Amino acid sequence: MHRQSLDSGLPQNQHQINTWIQHLKQRADNNPILLVPPIKALLELVKQDKQLLLLSKQMFCPPQQTQQLQLSTLVLQSFDEFIVLLNAVMTQAPAYIRSNNLTAEAFNPSGFIGLPINALLTAAITSTASRHFFSNQLVCQQFKKILAYWSVYLTSEASRDVLVQDCLNQEPQILAWLNPIVQEQIIDIACQASFDPALKAFPFEHYFECDPNDEFYGFKSWDDFFTRKFTSSIRPIAAGEDIIANPCESAPLQVVENVELNAKFWLKGHPYSLKNMMNFDPLAEQFVGGTVYQAYLNALSYHRWHSPVSGTIKKIDIVNGSYDYAPSSSLPFLTAVATRAIIFIESDNPYIRLMCFIAVGIAEVSSCEVTVTQGQHVDKGQQLGMFHCGGSTHCLIFGPHVNLSFDFHRTEPGLNATNIPVCSCIAVVN
Repeated sequence: MHRQSLDSGLPQNQHQINTWIQHLKQRADNNPILLVPPIKALLELVKQDKQLLLLSKQMFCPPQQTQQLQLSTLVLQSFDEFIVLLNAVMTQAPAYIRSNNLTAEAFNPSGFIGLPINALLTAAITSTASRHFFSNQLVCQQFKKILAYWSVYLTSEASRDVLVQDCLNQEPQILAWLNPIVQEQIIDIACQASFDPALKAFPFEHYFECDPNDEFYGFKSWDDFFTRKFTSSIRPIAAGEDIIANPCESAPLQVVENVELNAKFWLKGHPYSLKNMMNFDPLAEQFVGGTVYQAYLNALSYHRWHSPVSGTIKKIDIVNGSYDYAPSSSLPFLTAVATRAIIFIESDNPYIRLMCFIAVGIAEVSSCEVTVTQGQHVDKGQQLGMFHCGGSTHCLIFGPHVNLSFDFHRTEPGLNATNIPVCSCIAVVN
């Protein structure tokens, strides 16, 4: 768990985090359960390691603070409480929590929705001791086992309760994902990307493959809902061999040209390092001096990836990176250290030749599933894979011989950008 540039306090969505943790505390109190094996193993690890044990005590009672100040500012009071709440998450899928700030909700309707592990870490990482604790490699390794355990629950039928049950603890800000209010938020995100407000008049099933006559809309699990598919007509594929299609329903972060094979990440501007991004693959050398386009996904967005060009899958590499709790400002850095799928595509267009798509999972389960195989020919717009529960970002990388004109669809690249429709034109090869 890398902690680059981690803020020392709670982020701007503190209210949602407090709401979620209070909900989790009540749920844990009302339904106490035995610690699941990987969390029990984490607790044993801490008890047997003197340094980790000391850090686990200091992280919730920083020595420079008085007990009175600590109690008045920290949402979590002890490591034992953190363990109990983390254990409670293992049998609950992410919930939708409404913001009490209508302006903020209109700007970013997801808040920290869908990221309960990140919410717990936000509440837990409030001191130097906590940063050292969660940066420990043994803790990181055990945390990945915990996330893997949780991912199994998220693919189970039991995980569907959050799709239909409002106010699991009578908290009016916690809504079911299939609540009409939440459906409207999801539709708004889709319409915002398409720049067609008239589409808001259509129901949820107009946008996504589902069965509105079924209680769970035909979704088999929380993960099945998270990876829901668009209907076949909702996102047409941009035509033309010189047109690069947007691989994800995502918001543009930046375009960087003349990228280097190696770069020092702590330099201002968060430069990209091709070797690190591509997991030291020899093919990285072909992209030196080329262009990187990076974008990021909203928690309410469509989470499948599609091929930006027609071509042949030359190579696939799945990198089991670190689980990262980090601010949005470090998204470029995360392309080199987080879990990611690296897909090299030999384009049918001779002016593009070899290009690379990188999908990056950056929070929660943060897994990347590839659904194509090496040697397979894909058409532009064909599915390449998908993100499972968690935050995510992605990159397109082109060689130095490719001259591109990008189309940002009336949004400005950056952390305040809005989504660009998947499969729409993202760039033109000049």
